[in-house]
Amino acid sequence: MTDHTAPLATASAALLFVAAILLATPARADDPPAQVNLPDATSMLADAGSADTSGATNPDEGPGSPIHQYFANWFNRVDKSQAEQPHWMTPIVTVTPRMEEELRWDQYWQTNAKGAGIVNYDAGKGLELIPFETVEFILQYPPYVQSTIPGHKTVEGFADWPFFLYKQRLLTANEQNGNYILTFFLSGQAPAGIKAFSSNAYFVTPTIAGGMGWGDFDFQATMGLAYPINNAAVVGKQLITNVALQYHFLQYIWPEFEFNDTLWLDGNQRGGKNQLFAMPGVIFGRFPLFWRFKVNIGVGYQTALTKQTYEPTLTPLYNHAWIMTARIPF
Repeated sequence: MTDHTAPLATASAALLFVAAILLATPARADDPPAQVNLPDATSMLADAGSADTSGATNPDEGPGSPIHQYFANWFNRVDKSQAEQPHWMTPIVTVTPRMEEELRWDQYWQTNAKGAGIVNYDAGKGLELIPFETVEFILQYPPYVQSTIPGHKTVEGFADWPFFLYKQRLLTANEQNGNYILTFFLSGQAPAGIKAFSSNAYFVTPTIAGGMGWGDFDFQATMGLAYPINNAAVVGKQLITNVALQYHFLQYIWPEFEFNDTLWLDGNQRGGKNQLFAMPGVIFGRFPLFWRFKVNIGVGYQTALTKQTYEPTLTPLYNHAWIMTARIPF
């Protein structure tokens, strides 16, 4: 029986964190939908100093404290951050250089040339938060994988865990002021998977990401180096490049075309090999749900442009794949 306890627990923790922010944020019926003015630092500190703390055990946690003010103004910071950058849609595979705040779930249905199939539940996505105006953290779920090979027993379990991704926006301009963005990423992956789905290596991946837009058209691209901390002689360093071309029309429709490439620079398994995928896709969104919450749904079909080989290790990892993505931005 499939055990989804860990991903469900992680998702529950993410939802509780969002709920805590919502509870800390004052809500009034006459509030404007997008208020981006942050409180003046001097007045904030003055409020903290003049607050009635007669019944409080910790002055840093009262209604006028910096901690309370930080969470109470969370969405003001988010709105200000997003107002300063382009308003493109996050592509299906390529990680956007934009600051995003959302809960996300992706799923892959992969097939190789001999008919073996792999279903990847959540694909290492998760909760995306903007704690500071130019900073985003992505807290990712551990992916759960199910592999089916004709004539063999189904194998399933957790794969290696890309447990965090940090974004630092370097420069940006919204559509009225230049329509571009440049961002630095740093991500980490731990060998938390079962034997069949693990590289037995920790990875650190610094990445540069950027994008440019012209009217309703934009492109977003990333280039990163996945560097193994251990087991490097086997798995090798990987140069990972993604490019997404995107168009926006009829308010809610975002067709796209992506190229996703991994080049193994060294390593006994795949040194000198690469896998290149092409993918048409479309995302529908941002449909309003309630208050700040919206929903985006997308689908894409990846096809390997490099020929699949089986020695010494299967490359590309699959021949083609359907990809579904679902996000709730807030």
